[in-house]
Amino acid sequence: MWFRRDLRVNDLPALTAAVAAGKTVPCFVFDERLLTGYRFVSPARVSFMLGCLSELRGSLRNLGADLFIRIGLPEVVLPELAKETGATSVHWTEDASPWANRRDQRVSAALVADGFVAHPHPGSYIVADPGEIVSGKGTPYTVYSPFFKAWKEVPRRPLEDPPSQVRCPNGLDPGTMPTMEELGFDQGTDTGLTSFEPGETAAREATHAYLNEGLTAYADTRNSPTGGSSRLSPYIRWGCLSPLELETKLGLRDGRGPAVFRKELAWREFYASVLLNFPEVMSTEFQERYRGTLDWHEDAKLLDAWKLGRTGYPLVDAGMRELLEDGWMHNRVRMVVASFLTKDLHIDWREGERWFMERLIDGDVASNNGGWQWVTSVGTDPAPYFQRMFNPMTQQERFDPEGEYVRRWIPELRSVPDGHLVRPWLMSEDEQAATGCRIGVDYPEPVVDHAEERRIAVERYRAAVGGTDSPDDEASAQQS
Repeated sequence: MWFRRDLRVNDLPALTAAVAAGKTVPCFVFDERLLTGYRFVSPARVSFMLGCLSELRGSLRNLGADLFIRIGLPEVVLPELAKETGATSVHWTEDASPWANRRDQRVSAALVADGFVAHPHPGSYIVADPGEIVSGKGTPYTVYSPFFKAWKEVPRRPLEDPPSQVRCPNGLDPGTMPTMEELGFDQGTDTGLTSFEPGETAAREATHAYLNEGLTAYADTRNSPTGGSSRLSPYIRWGCLSPLELETKLGLRDGRGPAVFRKELAWREFYASVLLNFPEVMSTEFQERYRGTLDWHEDAKLLDAWKLGRTGYPLVDAGMRELLEDGWMHNRVRMVVASFLTKDLHIDWREGERWFMERLIDGDVASNNGGWQWVTSVGTDPAPYFQRMFNPMTQQERFDPEGEYVRRWIPELRSVPDGHLVRPWLMSEDEQAATGCRIGVDYPEPVVDHAEERRIAVERYRAAVGGTDSPDDEASAQQS
């Protein structure tokens, strides 16, 4: 049983099938190509993964087995391990990324060449294969709403019980869990983790708490950056939590909260479908009309100000500091900071995609890519670009009206009164002195003027499509 990003024992078809076949060797292979040589290297995510693996090892030991740790290329390590143990087959859970698919093809070919059977299984998504959900014409969906309607009707597989026992061959060296340094990361690497407990036990506890305490109000609170989210995304991303089991539990509850939450789960499956059917989006815009037509700015100083939460716009800075310190960010704030990078600073969305993938412990290539392209108006979103220009001040007034989120992540602003918290640069010198927050000294001045940059963004997007789009709803777009 080859574990990858399915670090659990509950509802895992690959594990169930492996255990049913006989003695089982649960293993995890550290592939340096993915850890330190991949396009999206992330110390934060690797650190969280190590915690999940340690917890998984404990669960497997409780079942009578172990987690066998190996380091190397899976297409080399797995056939060798199969030969060493006398195995006849290798089971794993399918993934959606182009990189994972290429790796799995190499592994399958190597196993078959040596006489072993390769057994990929579903389990990463609610449906078996999001990429196979197609329209009546046989084409993949490129808009979420019709995808969701079709996705709802796809039959679900039955949930799998966890094994009561995993029988394992004797005398096999389990290997030691490597440290961050042994995996190639510098000593003392900042992983930015403070509040998420890794592993399946923590995932199930967090799920139980949210379903009983937060789900009912989800439809009304989901856009609040303080307390509105389930905060389950890291567990879903690492497979500590079965998305199908989560959906099944939602179906046992009534009300708008569970229904809206289910739609959010479907977004993850939609973006997986897009990536499976259009793998080119990993390097270029989904919409062909924006490929090479948007003139992105290159400004290292502004990019760093955005990354470090030093833009002078409180909601943007709070989100970026949460990302730095906690390896996570609320989804509403993700949209705001993404819009600010691409439509206020006019910096290439790929820079943001890369930074998110470096810092997010729930970083998922399909969802992250899809989200960035959606906000940048170059992806699958059918709404025109001028309706996706988030005003960071309006967003703060709507979704953090008491300033709880901003004050939590920006200590310099904690004494600033509510009336100035959205636009602290408008405080007089006396007010700045009274609050202990001097603009330009303790907290930065705005690096750009939002209204002016919005005007420039409209011009840039119109020019990119030859002036064929007309922002005919300027008032509503201005307030978005």
